[in-house]
Amino acid sequence: MKRVIFLVICCISIISVSAQSKFEQDRAAIKSLAGYYKVTFNYAETFAADTAYIFHPRYHSWGYEWATILEDSPKKIAIQHLLVVGDSTVIKHWREDWVYEQPAILVYEKDNTWKKVNLTSAEVKGRWTQKVYQVDDSPRYESIGTWVHVDGRHEWQSKTDSPLPRREFTKRSDYNVLNRGNRIYLTPQGWMYEQDNNKVVRSADGDKVIAQEKGLEEFTKVDEAKFAYAKKWWAGQQGYWADARAAWEAVFAQNTAIKLTGKKDGKLLYERLFDLAERSEKEKWSRDRNKEETIKVINTYVNAS
Repeated sequence: MKRVIFLVICCISIISVSAQSKFEQDRAAIKSLAGYYKVTFNYAETFAADTAYIFHPRYHSWGYEWATILEDSPKKIAIQHLLVVGDSTVIKHWREDWVYEQPAILVYEKDNTWKKVNLTSAEVKGRWTQKVYQVDDSPRYESIGTWVHVDGRHEWQSKTDSPLPRREFTKRSDYNVLNRGNRIYLTPQGWMYEQDNNKVVRSADGDKVIAQEKGLEEFTKVDEAKFAYAKKWWAGQQGYWADARAAWEAVFAQNTAIKLTGKKDGKLLYERLFDLAERSEKEKWSRDRNKEETIKVINTYVNAS
């Protein structure tokens, strides 16, 4: 009798797993990127064709990060990353939107300029676009790829161009485009973001790779209790940033190309929007006021067409 019960349970389990569609497996994998993590960042330049090239020092850093789901609709999952420093400092970090079979992507060219590129139905079928945004919700890069679930492995990979990484954009001017080879895969402890990057000089004469780089960002699950202050902080901020995202979406929808400028009146765009977020929370602005003030600031930094 026990053997019969065991076989029935096994059969039910097998049916349940096999009944989960590829699309549902994709969604489950993406949603598992959310959580509470210790993140380690490791980057090293690995090769340069020019023997005179001087390799830059390896980069290592770490921190605590909470990745929280902002939106969970059938064909879109948005995840906001929040960096936690100590017990009382939170930094709104990067955001990733995953969109299923998106018909166009925003492609980075150079000099803080992105252009919208339409894709064919064959190019998007069954594939997910990861749309990565900077701390102020301005664009960073978008890329499209297929989630693969085989032999217990769950992974996604793509290739795309982006601006210089935050760890280098204030320190280097010898290249102007990072050609990213992105690979995300789940691990028993969390997930890994592995990169094989080319550092590119892009000019009217074409692209020249000056160095290649290996990157590993490892997200390891930690105790949720570490993020109590972050939850309280985000509860006060998230209303403003929902309206800021809506303001950015209006900019993206109305334009086929976007170019961001640098400082205006001594401040970068993210500094201005962070100030607005604090004022909105303190002064209890309405949603209409949030959008109005945000669009006004964005328009001073964006040259769109």
